[in-house]
Amino acid sequence: MAAVTSWLRRAWDHDLAWSFRRSPVTILAALLTLACVGGALFAPWIAPHNPFDSATLNLSDGFAPPAWTANGSGKYLLGTDDQGRDVLSTIMYGARISLGVGLAAVLFSAFLGVSLGLLSGYLGGRLDAFIMRVADIQLSFPAILIALLIDGVARVALPHALHDALAIYVLVLAIGVSGWVQYARTVRGSTMVEKNKEYVQAARVIGRHPLAIMLRHVLPNVLGPVLVIATIHIATAIITEATLSFLGVGVPPTQPSLGTLVRIGNDFLISGEWWITLFPGLALVVLVLSVNLLGDWLRDALNPKLR
Repeated sequence: MAAVTSWLRRAWDHDLAWSFRRSPVTILAALLTLACVGGALFAPWIAPHNPFDSATLNLSDGFAPPAWTANGSGKYLLGTDDQGRDVLSTIMYGARISLGVGLAAVLFSAFLGVSLGLLSGYLGGRLDAFIMRVADIQLSFPAILIALLIDGVARVALPHALHDALAIYVLVLAIGVSGWVQYARTVRGSTMVEKNKEYVQAARVIGRHPLAIMLRHVLPNVLGPVLVIATIHIATAIITEATLSFLGVGVPPTQPSLGTLVRIGNDFLISGEWWITLFPGLALVVLVLSVNLLGDWLRDALNPKLR
């Protein structure tokens, strides 16, 4: 118990904790992020309805307005969509897919980018030139176009019967491949600095394998910027997933994300059912903005020049 208390005291007195406590915007962003993530994770238990259980749906409840409007029902706080699904519940379940795809894509991007950046920066030579030229070529195209290209190729290559089953995996691959460059370039630059330091030279003298030097000595010292990039990239990945789903090339309608919900509601916006697209859109904005604010704070807090 004393060890836990000592650890909590050290964590409370850490520079990051001090910086966090002094930023009301960051505290608000953290609370909003926790609310969004908590609502997504615990959706099966706290959501008012299960929007994907067809046995509980009633088409006669379709297009019900929010509860506080004239014709609203207290049963559906944010109203219902065209299929009678509770909008609040669909937002919670849709956020699960958006967050899951975003986090998985960031992990894949970080793994690919850090691995290539380590190899490029430490080994140098033709491998470094090849990886960086590929990165330069990819940077000349918007990330959304790269993701669209990969998604389109996968849809052509895969059998039509597997499209819906593998849609999420293809989406993670497309978003992940479109975002590895910033990790690779950052890690490459840090690795080129670290490999000339004394501790790396000492590891070479005692005969350690280059792969062991990269993983055991260099990698831990280049992960700081990667953490900041990954935090900010989560918001970018969620937006990219929402954009692809809005365009109809993301997750299938049977597993709608926030982007899919916005696209579905957009079809009924002109006819007056504004709540079907407004509330999923607001949830997407709040989620992305809060994560972005946390990423900005973490970038500033880890920058020694701003301390």
